[in-house]
Formats: sequence, C-alpha cells, structure tokens
Amino acid sequence: MKKILFSLVFLCASIAISAQNVRIAAAANLRYVMEEIKAQYESENPKSKIDITFGSSGTLTQQILNGAKFDLFFAADTDFPKKIAAAGFAAGDVKTYIYGKLALWSLTLDVSKGLETLTLPEVKKIAIADPKKAPYGESAVELLKKQGLYDTLSEKIVWGENISQAAQFAFSGNAELGFIALSLALAPDMQSKGKYYVFPSEICPPLEQACVSIKGSEKNKAAVKFLKYVMSKKCDVLWLKYGYGLVE
Repeated sequence: MKKILFSLVFLCASIAISAQNVRIAAAANLRYVMEEIKAQYESENPKSKIDITFGSSGTLTQQILNGAKFDLFFAADTDFPKKIAAAGFAAGDVKTYIYGKLALWSLTLDVSKGLETLTLPEVKKIAIADPKKAPYGESAVELLKKQGLYDTLSEKIVWGENISQAAQFAFSGNAELGFIALSLALAPDMQSKGKYYVFPSEICPPLEQACVSIKGSEKNKAAVKFLKYVMSKKCDVLWLKYGYGLVE
C-alpha cells in the first residue's frame, strides 16, 4: 500500500513538474530576442522551462497542422496563425504581439543608399528568405516588385529556407547583400561586423507579427503565464533593443 501511495505521489509530482514546461514555435527573426526573453522569464520563474524551436513561419505552421506538440506559436505575420485557427488547431484568439522591420544588410558594402545598393556592379548575389514560407522574404519580394527591380535582379537572388538562413548567406559572404529582419541585423555578431539599412515604412510597412495558443495549451498554466509575460511591459526593453515596434 505504501508503495502504491508513493508511486501516486511521485506521479503527481512529475505531472506538476512537466506542466511547468512550455513548448514554443517561433519565427526565425525572433531567435535573439526570444532567447533573451526566455532567460529573463526563467530567472524570474526558476521552476519553468521554456523550449523554443525556431524556423520559418510556414514550416512551423505545417508542423503544427501535422500534429507537432507546441503550446504557443509566435509567427512573423498574421496569416499563418490565422491559418492554424481556421484549421481548428487554436486554443484562443490570434493576437498581434509586435511589429518587425525589414533591413538590407552587407558584410562589405555601404548600404546607406538603400535600394540603390542593389544595382552596384559588385553585387553578384542577394539573399532573400523563401517568400512562400517566410513573411520577411515575402515582404522583400513585394518591395522589389513595387520598385520595379524584381525582374532585373531575380537571377541574382539566392533563397534561404528562413530569414536566419538568408542572414547567414550574407554574413558568410556567399551573398553580397541580404534582405533580413532588423532584429537579426541588431544581433551582436551581425551588428559588429556589417552594415544595415532600414527601409522606411512609406515603401515597406512594418510586419505585423501575431501569435496563437495551440489547442491543449490552455491546460498548461505555465504556457498561459508565459504568453502574458511576452506581451507585458516587462519585455518592452528587449523588443526595442532589437528594433521592433511595440503594440499600442
């Protein structure tokens, strides 16, 4: 009887501990800021453990629709979370949590003239994230098309699986230029070694980024708490540090 009681107590304790774990699917542009938010949150909540998987919003959406076990999804746009909600995989409303900005980045070139840099003779390759999977890649393609540059430059484009890979192409020198998230341009390694240009909102509106709770996460109190934390004023300093625009 004592063994049975001990087993039940141990089982309940294990369930309580596992409930502190939060599984996050996050767009690749969030890598640095979300890691800092995670560290800050875990320091304030020592019993919690945040596990984050980064990738393109499109790839993560497909994983969730295929049954991947996540509690929360932080996308780089509003369309992918809405797709999850429309398919019946959401536990709550789709909520805008931040606004991101598109930037042009180079390891070697002066990009201060923005789009004019793209036509320089030394530019052989331009890195852009897959527009079908990555909202920042879609934003870059839309910008080039609106400015009448896409057809001229299309043969120079190298496509990244997500915005982090596009940034890596530029950072490694495999592309002279990269259309990346401002948040990545402000990451320690890239900020110290390259130059970036932020496109004005008049020609490239900020990307509205939304999140959604995945069905089943409403039972995980830690997931509910973490979502509230991310959207609270406690994280404003970190969002601003990486160039994001806050939700008013």
